[in-house]
Amino acid sequence: MKPLFGEGVIKTQTKSHLWRKTVIFAIIAGMLLFSFIGALFQPSVAWADEAAEDADAEQADSEATEATDAASNSGTGDNFLGLQVKSALLMEAYTGQVLYYYAAPEAKNGWEPASMVKMMTEYLVLDAIKEGKLSWDTVVTITERQDSIRGSGQLLAAGHKYTIKDLFNHMSIYSANDAAVALAENVAGSEEKFVEMMNQKAREFGLSEHAHFSNATGLPNDYYGEYAPNTSGQNWFTAKDAAIIAQRLLIDHPEILEFSSKPQEYRREGDPNTELMLNWNRMLESWIPLNNLYSKLYAYEGLDGLKTGHTNTAGYNFTGTAVRDGLRLISVVMGAENEDMRFGETRKLLDYGFNNFEKRTVIPAKTEMEQLPKVSIKRGKKTEVPLVTQNGLELVMKKDETLEDLVITAAPVDEELLTAPIKQGDVLGTLTVEYDNGVEPVQYTVNLIAAEDVEESGWFTLLLRAIGNFFRSIWNSIVNIF
Repeated sequence: MKPLFGEGVIKTQTKSHLWRKTVIFAIIAGMLLFSFIGALFQPSVAWADEAAEDADAEQADSEATEATDAASNSGTGDNFLGLQVKSALLMEAYTGQVLYYYAAPEAKNGWEPASMVKMMTEYLVLDAIKEGKLSWDTVVTITERQDSIRGSGQLLAAGHKYTIKDLFNHMSIYSANDAAVALAENVAGSEEKFVEMMNQKAREFGLSEHAHFSNATGLPNDYYGEYAPNTSGQNWFTAKDAAIIAQRLLIDHPEILEFSSKPQEYRREGDPNTELMLNWNRMLESWIPLNNLYSKLYAYEGLDGLKTGHTNTAGYNFTGTAVRDGLRLISVVMGAENEDMRFGETRKLLDYGFNNFEKRTVIPAKTEMEQLPKVSIKRGKKTEVPLVTQNGLELVMKKDETLEDLVITAAPVDEELLTAPIKQGDVLGTLTVEYDNGVEPVQYTVNLIAAEDVEESGWFTLLLRAIGNFFRSIWNSIVNIF
């Protein structure tokens, strides 16, 4: 019997069937190869919809920056405490958070600080001692120029010798202008060069654009008479500038409190045959054991510094610092009408701070955070690695606020860094914490680090993983169709 179809037709069908198999095999092989290459080089995907999170984080960063800029450039603060001063500010000493701010229109860009200028003089002298350029026992001879300086102090005489420590006592306790000039000239060679150092340090501290130093004392230059330093402008800075200088003193040179906390000291330390100098800071807690008028009128629990200032044009200024229950505050008042007012308004500021704020650990160290608990890793024996915080974070918050008042976001590092091998402790992400206390918004970052090692995987494991990913994606596509 003859076949239903001719032999030529059967051969054609066989060839066509073989061709289809070849094409299908080639497609599958190509897809496997593409999937394998993708597994080796594809961008890593973190444990969340990170593309959306990155976009949101960038927008949040932009909005936070705009808010911070607006806060620093607009308005003069809400004087809800009713302080009778030209300017006032309350800051937590170690986080730098501003808890209260007010400036009258005429003081928005700064005010004459008077002897609060000496905080910068103190800083530079303490720097010179730390660097070994001076020592506390260094003996200096008072010059005619130093002897001639007017205002507070005037206990030094030309030709007499004093140690650096004695001069520092004069300046920090008795606000002595002559001692400030003597210290400045021994640090820099001249007061003019010392003023250059002061203004350079102001830029390093990031003080306001209007901040300026014209001498080491805080006096107007014309008070120097024939010995006026050859410098320009006048001493000038804001209440926040004063707080920043005080903060840097407390952090970089905590020994300042050994001097500023003394209620009194002899002209030559420990020598009762010399004049007794009384500290112009009447709020020191250390007045209390002396049971004098200051202890009854002004002394404040925990207050141990820092610097008063007064001239006829500046009014009465004061940068204070006090600590209670581990919370150290820095207060600044500028332009008060009298001594009672500068200490009374300072008391209002500090009472407000201690009564309404507390320091909290808002981010514990070595802790997994739900915002980014892990990230995916390329080329690793493990495909993911858990993350923990590198360090903790403390914030000062109002006592009636909760952690829900914080905005916490997270983002992984750049994709190329998410590739094995990974060592425990490698920084693989950042956590951003934003907090707005209604005065000045703050933003902090905490590194997220790998909680364990991830070794690099071999090529065969990567091949098997690529094949598995390929078929998993096909299966998911089929499931999605139905």
